[in-house]
Amino acid sequence: MSGDGEGNLSAFVALHGAALRASGVPALYWESLCRKLRGEVFDAGDYFGIMQVEEVDEEEEGDEEMEEELKKKTNPGNEPCFKVIVTNENGLQASNPNSVFLIDHAWTYRVEHARQQLLHVPGLLHRMTNLMGIDFHGEIPDEGSIEQVLQEMWKYNQTYQLSQGTAEEKVPVWYIMDEFGSRIQHSDQPSFATAPLFYMPQQIAYTVLWPLRDLETGDEVTRDYAYGETDRLIRRCVLLPWVPTEVLDVNCFTPEPSDEYYQAILAENKEKLPIAINPPVYDKDKVFKVFTDIQQVLHNLTHPRFVFTDNEGEADILYNFSHFKDYRKLSEERPEVMLNQFPCENLLTVKDCLASISRRAGGPDGPRWLPRTFNLQTELPQFISYFQQRDRRGEDNHWICKPWNLARSLDTHITNSLNNIIRHRESSPKVVCKYIENPVLFHREEVGMVKFDIRYVVLLRSIKPLKLYIYDVFWLRFSNRAFSLDDLDDYEKHFTVMNYAPGVTLKQVHCEEFIPLFEKQYPEYPWTTVQANICKAFAELFQVASAKPAPLGICDYPSSRAIYAVDLMLKWDTSRDGKRIMQPQILEVNFNPDCDRACKYHPTFFNDVFSTLFLDETDNCHVTCIA
Repeated sequence: MSGDGEGNLSAFVALHGAALRASGVPALYWESLCRKLRGEVFDAGDYFGIMQVEEVDEEEEGDEEMEEELKKKTNPGNEPCFKVIVTNENGLQASNPNSVFLIDHAWTYRVEHARQQLLHVPGLLHRMTNLMGIDFHGEIPDEGSIEQVLQEMWKYNQTYQLSQGTAEEKVPVWYIMDEFGSRIQHSDQPSFATAPLFYMPQQIAYTVLWPLRDLETGDEVTRDYAYGETDRLIRRCVLLPWVPTEVLDVNCFTPEPSDEYYQAILAENKEKLPIAINPPVYDKDKVFKVFTDIQQVLHNLTHPRFVFTDNEGEADILYNFSHFKDYRKLSEERPEVMLNQFPCENLLTVKDCLASISRRAGGPDGPRWLPRTFNLQTELPQFISYFQQRDRRGEDNHWICKPWNLARSLDTHITNSLNNIIRHRESSPKVVCKYIENPVLFHREEVGMVKFDIRYVVLLRSIKPLKLYIYDVFWLRFSNRAFSLDDLDDYEKHFTVMNYAPGVTLKQVHCEEFIPLFEKQYPEYPWTTVQANICKAFAELFQVASAKPAPLGICDYPSSRAIYAVDLMLKWDTSRDGKRIMQPQILEVNFNPDCDRACKYHPTFFNDVFSTLFLDETDNCHVTCIA
């Protein structure tokens, strides 16, 4: 290899080596891959051909062996069926360093943009309907064809995620390989492997294809659609979009995970638990030095018993924006220093943990105040069983997929497609929650009946005893379009987070204005009763969150305090005695929430918070004790 070539290869490996190793691309192929990427060499056509497979004859359909063979060899449910075979007369040797190929991507997109792109990108709908075997003869995109593509695309979708960039840039990207890549069928004993590779110099993604063994002319090119899954039941579930099956025999109950599950979360978070300390005692007139990196606190805390310091070492209170990790060291060296977070509070603020601990209140189905939730990483078979049982009973089956740990509705999708939900598991860790199909709506004069959610700020003073307050002002967010259980990708109909979307109307109503309007619309439901039920749900949540010792529950560390924002909706439900009720549904719990609106409209907000949490003085503060 020339010196220039060696330089190219070492630069290529420096940029892409980690990704290639993670994807399992053998180093044997890296030099050839580098050359093909630099020269944009797509030479798969010299080695492979696409072959159309005849449909199985009617009389053969009863033959179980034939059906099994069909499952292995072709893409069930795809009409017509294709397969890719080796056409090179010399076959293909896995030991040949040139036996690596690039597959181009026909369509790369984020889910929320799919419909608009199919409508507006010239030729895209035509290409996708052709690739998926959907009838489309017109020139102008029609809703029916678009809807079919949006359903069928989950059989073709692959995904990757950028590791750097903003939260928006890290939202998973989905792509469909070109006609050649999309025709490669599934096999449990695949002849090839594939992996996406983001090629930095061009800022473009390709799929890399390489053989797992030697192949002769006429051998089929296959890959494992459930690559990496070894558990037989999980494989069955993951392959369900291509090999339809029922898993009704799986019990859909989801008991709380084992203690080891929580131990593993603690280890992954690198959090060190504190030693036992005595609750600190302070002079009743003490002025506390506060170290904080939160601008809203620096600009709005004016209480005379708190002063700011730039020296973390002399602070009495650490009020940090980012997560604190080493509680052990702090408890050993400075046990009297208070801080604005609790060890293991991620059990509340991360969505899969929130669902797990909530089962302590409502058993395997969860409590009435939390939508039925499954962890797609660990509870996929139970979810599919539950989905299929609801389907059989003709019950509503709209679900919302959410990443464990992203805010602002990023990478959050509503769907009634089981294939869609199963495939979303591949992108990033997610929970799937029952979508609230019968929300309590609010009449907006210019729009109609819209969804709304409510944010309460909750102040946690201590775990033992449990001391919990709500801030007396709550915040409201509204959808911009009238609610109906369709157009599931219409963000302004189904979501309420509008303050981050450019060019989108943000409807704001203060809670004092909201309450009389709400009571006028729902005269049989006084707000005091609704709020009492909300507070009861909050109290129950924090009781179960602290019912077990850390790391199975929030740690009882006497120097910890915290504020959280709890987002919820109201849904129509039936009480045990048959009455129609508004049932609170807790959606998520947010650590260190954005308090910009709170400070803007209520200048004493942080004075009230600090007074309640650090001075134990609640007189003249806008807070109510709820536990």
